[in-house]
Amino acid sequence: MTNEEMAMLTKLLLDNPRFDKFVPYYLENAKAVIINTMYPYDTSKTWEDIPTVHHTKAVDIAVYLINKRGAEGETQHSESGVSRTYESADIPKSLLRGIAPYVGVI
Repeated sequence: MTNEEMAMLTKLLLDNPRFDKFVPYYLENAKAVIINTMYPYDTSKTWEDIPTVHHTKAVDIAVYLINKRGAEGETQHSESGVSRTYESADIPKSLLRGIAPYVGVI
């Protein structure tokens, strides 16, 4: 999936034009998280080294992060009968499920 396709899909899922300016930044963050999860000890790896099967995960992570803007670190919130609790203050482990770290012996 190209960067443009990922950006378009992210904007489509957000369905709010006021967030469009944040999409490139959060997609880059999501890609970095996937690279660091898959290759935790290899700083030479880039997005081109990531299998295409994980490209939609970058979109999911970007959408999650954009939707959390203003509520970063919130672990519980109740107001007018609405309750919000986040899995973690960072990206939930469930969004990273399926990304196996690649490590080797030095």
